Amino acid sequence: MESQTMLSPDRAPDLTTLRHAAQDYDIVRRGIAHIRTNWREQPEIEAIAEAAGVTPTELHHLFRRWAGLTPKAFLQALTLDTARKLLRDSASVLDAAYEVGLSGPGRLHDLFVTHEGMSPGEWKAGGEGLTIVYGIHPSPFGSAVVMATPRGLCGIALADSGKERSALADMKGRWPKARYVEDAAQTAPLAQRIFDPALWRADRPLRVVLIGTDFEIRVWETLLKIPMGRYSTYSDIAASVGSPKAARAVGAAVGKNPVCFVVPCHRVIGKGGDITGYHWGLTRKRAILGWEAGKAA
Repeated sequence: MESQTMLSPDRAPDLTTLRHAAQDYDIVRRGIAHIRTNWREQPEIEAIAEAAGVTPTELHHLFRRWAGLTPKAFLQALTLDTARKLLRDSASVLDAAYEVGLSGPGRLHDLFVTHEGMSPGEWKAGGEGLTIVYGIHPSPFGSAVVMATPRGLCGIALADSGKERSALADMKGRWPKARYVEDAAQTAPLAQRIFDPALWRADRPLRVVLIGTDFEIRVWETLLKIPMGRYSTYSDIAASVGSPKAARAVGAAVGKNPVCFVVPCHRVIGKGGDITGYHWGLTRKRAILGWEAGKAA
């Protein structure tokens, strides 16, 4: 019987803090949407603030608090030129994909994750016999649907306010024969660990269960090796999994990643440096990359 208690937190989740972070994200999301539409004109903070529904001063302080960057610096971090520069700075994007962590004192390391993959038989069975608990929690990037089995975290979906149930249905469709139990009390400690950088500890790794085909799991394992602040491309990931001509298949596997943010599919970009393709929306992808740029600086 699958009734094990999920991972216990070192401290009680601060849900008020996460709710405030979710509200901040809504403002930032509107600002980023305006930036994306008008980036060629390099919009002034007054125009961005008006689109976000706050004053320029409020926006300035929010961006500093949320990402550690000013709105102008955030804009620069999300431009295609920055993406290309990040690629050029890597002697080899493939090498970057194999790096773990960031070098240099004072730089925040990524989530430390141990993982296991389910057997092809379990995947083909559509999750039959598997019990998945889930809860909906605030996060810095909108609402997060967090899903877990007694073996560990198995799913994260991100959604705008009011669209959480649609995101949940999308996740349930991946394993249609599983038994689903809503239990936010069990998944709250996981949400806290995932989205609170203060809890990202090397000596207490987060256990992740990857549920997919053998090929998909190999792609997702490669995603885990992309350090914060670095990007990789579909073709380089294809080469790293031993299928250099399978960039399109890699793209499909990246798009099916069930554990977004923790398994960083948002760090995969087009070969020319374009920020393209994200199951949970390109605005959110840019927001996550900008947030990470602030943390990794």
